[in-house]
Amino acid sequence: MNDLKWTRKDLLGLRDLSKEEIALILETAKSFQEISLRPVKKVPALRGKTVANLFFEPSTRTRISFELAEKRLSADSLHVTASTSSMVKGETLKDTARNIESLKVDVVVMRHPSSGAPHRLADQLKASVINAGDGINEHPTQALIDMFTILEKKEKIKGVKVTFVGDILHSRVARSNIWGLTKLGAEVTVCGPRTLLPPHVERLGVQVTTDLKEAVKSADVINLLRIQLERQKESFFPSIREYATAYQINRDILKNAKGDVLIMHPGPVNRGIEITSEVVDGPSSVILDQVTNGLAVRMAVLYLLSGSAHEGEKEE
Repeated sequence: MNDLKWTRKDLLGLRDLSKEEIALILETAKSFQEISLRPVKKVPALRGKTVANLFFEPSTRTRISFELAEKRLSADSLHVTASTSSMVKGETLKDTARNIESLKVDVVVMRHPSSGAPHRLADQLKASVINAGDGINEHPTQALIDMFTILEKKEKIKGVKVTFVGDILHSRVARSNIWGLTKLGAEVTVCGPRTLLPPHVERLGVQVTTDLKEAVKSADVINLLRIQLERQKESFFPSIREYATAYQINRDILKNAKGDVLIMHPGPVNRGIEITSEVVDGPSSVILDQVTNGLAVRMAVLYLLSGSAHEGEKEE
């Protein structure tokens, strides 16, 4: 059992976390998992706490997951989206931070299209800040969900071979996963067109290949990443059709993979592009398990950052 106590004010990424801190979050998530199986799916762990959700970029799964996690923990929630924020009227991030501070908010969950925005907000606030995805930088809670799912299905992370396929260059999910998985001893491979692989990515301790068949051959886990056209300012491959021909995970490609390989995807899934429907809905897929596990992981993060772990407020 991890005896480490959580001491950080914010969760901005996995790059700066120790393997013990990552393990603590995963262990805490395990303790919250059974709450969703109760007749009354609610605990008073964050009663009296206020969480502000600031989403300046479109989101469905992450936003709903955080909102439900807050409700399950009995927190009060505020919800701000890009279209309803004063930032569309020219308000600066610093002024937004001051207004949040004046409302005595305890935790802020922030998604923003600019890399580093949650870090700047965290510097301005006494409240804890959780990065729910910033530009192409990091998405720590999604990576924690992916690691939690691997741990649940494979019963370990150390030595597990995880292959990421797709748009690695623009993927904040891939970056957070690489930081987290390598710290916990997983063997990580990234695969995609050379134009969608970050320069010198091998320096992060991963194997690199452009050969899909080779990438899936020894993988215990294949994590698919969509092509993020909204973040691409130029064309990185001839066409979507040609990308799918070379890098789509389908039934034929899986003939090269292990029989017990796990298929993962952080969503949203583009069926028929990076993955076929028969694989999404097939026996190897744990995509819906990732969605379910998202609730426990985000409850754990909110619980730890709110300080409730030290206040003894969690009730069984």
